[in-house]
Amino acid sequence: MIKVLFVDDHEMVRIGVSAYLSSQPDIDVIAEADDGTQAVDLALDLRPDIILMDLVMKEMDGIQATEKIIEAWPEAKIIIVTSFLDDEKVYPALEAGATSYMLKTSKASEIAKAIRSTYEGQSILEPEVTGKIMNRMRAGQDTALHEQLTEREKEILLLMTKGKSNQEIANELYIALKTVKVHVSNILGKLEVHDRTQAVIYAFQNKLVE
Repeated sequence: MIKVLFVDDHEMVRIGVSAYLSSQPDIDVIAEADDGTQAVDLALDLRPDIILMDLVMKEMDGIQATEKIIEAWPEAKIIIVTSFLDDEKVYPALEAGATSYMLKTSKASEIAKAIRSTYEGQSILEPEVTGKIMNRMRAGQDTALHEQLTEREKEILLLMTKGKSNQEIANELYIALKTVKVHVSNILGKLEVHDRTQAVIYAFQNKLVE
């Protein structure tokens, strides 16, 4: 059962989406929050498998809440569900550590699918979001940044594209979790990206994945 925390300041949205998600045999909405402050407290207390996070809320917005949750709990999987596609929302949300980015115009079934995919380690992005990221990376990319990666870093990047967590990578390569984190940090730095999602997009864009 996938445990979900749903964060949105519109009660009717929470009622409607929660009702649909709770009807799914593999999803359980264990708590709801209507602002970022409450979301942080519930996330760190309950440790849900997935957090559905609205962006524009009173008290504390979704970007700030995402930053605080990821800072305290780096393994958290957060799906942004918002009406906004502007650069001032998309990039800060992903840089804060969100795993996936969905629009409120998505069908409830599509959100449920995104929950399952994100739970399995994938990053689900609206096509418009993927396009924005790829264009931004292409605009600032003069050389093949991945040529700087060591063989071990390339190996770890490949596992990242398969949705493997740091712990799963450590187990598969028989190395320490701390070592994996160092390699991942180096990969992000060399590829000049802010998070794992952008690193994975870079890998696919540059055909580093067979």
